[in-house]
Amino acid sequence: MAESTDDLLEPFLPEENGDLPDASKSFKTRSRDPTRITNVVSDSDVSTSVAAPVGGNIGNTRAYLAVAVMVYINLLNYMDRFTIAGVLIDIQSFYSISNSDAGLLQTSFILSYMVLAPLFGYLGDRYNRKFLMAAGILFWSGTTLAGSFIPKEHFWLFLMMRAMVGIGEASYSTIAPTIIADMFTKDRRTTMLTFFYFATPVGSGLGFIVGTNVAKLLGAWQWALRVTPVLGVVAVVLILLFVPNPPRGEADGGNHRLTNTSFLTDIKQLCRNGSFMLDTAGFTCVSFVTGALALWAPSFFAYAMTDGHKPTDKMQADIALIFGGITCAAGVIGTVAGAEWGKRWKKSNPAADPIVCAIGMLGCMPFLYFALLLARTNIIVTYVLVLLGEIFLCLNWTLVADIVLYVVIPTRRSTAEAVQIVICHLLGDAGSPYLIGIVSDAIASGHDNYLIKYQSLKYALLINTFVCVIGGAFFLACAFFIVGDRARADRITRGEESEHSDLGNNLILPVDPLDSYLHQTETLMDENTRT
Repeated sequence: MAESTDDLLEPFLPEENGDLPDASKSFKTRSRDPTRITNVVSDSDVSTSVAAPVGGNIGNTRAYLAVAVMVYINLLNYMDRFTIAGVLIDIQSFYSISNSDAGLLQTSFILSYMVLAPLFGYLGDRYNRKFLMAAGILFWSGTTLAGSFIPKEHFWLFLMMRAMVGIGEASYSTIAPTIIADMFTKDRRTTMLTFFYFATPVGSGLGFIVGTNVAKLLGAWQWALRVTPVLGVVAVVLILLFVPNPPRGEADGGNHRLTNTSFLTDIKQLCRNGSFMLDTAGFTCVSFVTGALALWAPSFFAYAMTDGHKPTDKMQADIALIFGGITCAAGVIGTVAGAEWGKRWKKSNPAADPIVCAIGMLGCMPFLYFALLLARTNIIVTYVLVLLGEIFLCLNWTLVADIVLYVVIPTRRSTAEAVQIVICHLLGDAGSPYLIGIVSDAIASGHDNYLIKYQSLKYALLINTFVCVIGGAFFLACAFFIVGDRARADRITRGEESEHSDLGNNLILPVDPLDSYLHQTETLMDENTRT
């Protein structure tokens, strides 16, 4: 059975390297000079086979099945998160709320999601992860369903229910990637993460489509919130039956050497990790842009096509279908292209991952800018520009997660995921929908005409173009640290270096960062040539 599964996935998986070098060869050029990190480890310099999942008694079939279950749940995660955007205009009419109040729906969700993430990160590094995920999903499904029954006089209660949904989702998002990391390694891990992060844009797109069309079919927006809870109960059963809790770090050969440290020590070490901090800063900008666009883009396009009156239900449904389809298509293309580009480029440039992320952010900016300007002039051209912009934006989804997993030791990965969630949501999509709503309301100055709402929302959304440039700069800075930080995490995992040796080197720029980066790259190329 395992062989047939491997055959099925053969086109998507990296080729086995039958002539892998002895791991000791990778470390024979160790240097004491903190500005010369010469013991670089490449994907090919690992004695453990990169093509087979490991983890105690977990076989190939069960590992692949576990990934499939987690992909399904991640789809539900993002479907639930963005269903609100597909019916936002109806929710505003039902509760009689302004744009700034509507922005709070996403902000309240993200705030609770962000606040609880560190708790689940701490628990995920120490306790059974499958039970933590199952409990969180059951809680999020229940609060989503309860929110659909809140009457129009109690918007504050509906807001509270949306906030509580974030508590459940925090349990899953911080833990699931670490389970994948403990079943697969190197290129195979990147491939599995690519499948997992398909769900981010695809689930978001399905949220727009399913939410709007279910509401239209059944005659009330509340029904849009009653789809994912049913599917969430199915997800709980699938987790309990098919998802394992593999030993932490076993895929990297380090589960017998690593022990947990205190939460404060974990935070201190993560803050010293330059690659992790800059990767997180870049992803914060990604989160800011995606959060703002996810909530406001459907409404913006509806306003662009109106004659000054409220968009009809049919218009909203059509726009949600188109925008959801664009998001799904861009997600598939961008996620695959980014992961494959990074994987291939890393063979010649070990800092390829953050550079691809930077290209994605900088490339998104001009397409987003012209899409906002041309929305009322030519909607077809606008949709094409949005598609291209989202493809660039989606280049980084897999790579950002992969960077965290290979520059952080296995016993700290759930905490690292949680810290990244807190930072990127606190400074990213927790505030961006609300900020866009406030700026839009301020520009509209209380006018109810939908053409004025279109203009005000357009100028507010232009903020995202500046954020794209800032995000690209963070990812480019990350490229100076990525090689050394990855090598150090690998050595610590394998027990070849103490975590407390040379503390502080990671976050201090070398005397000549470009020279140090080039030296690290040359070392990697030399080692690859010898092997």
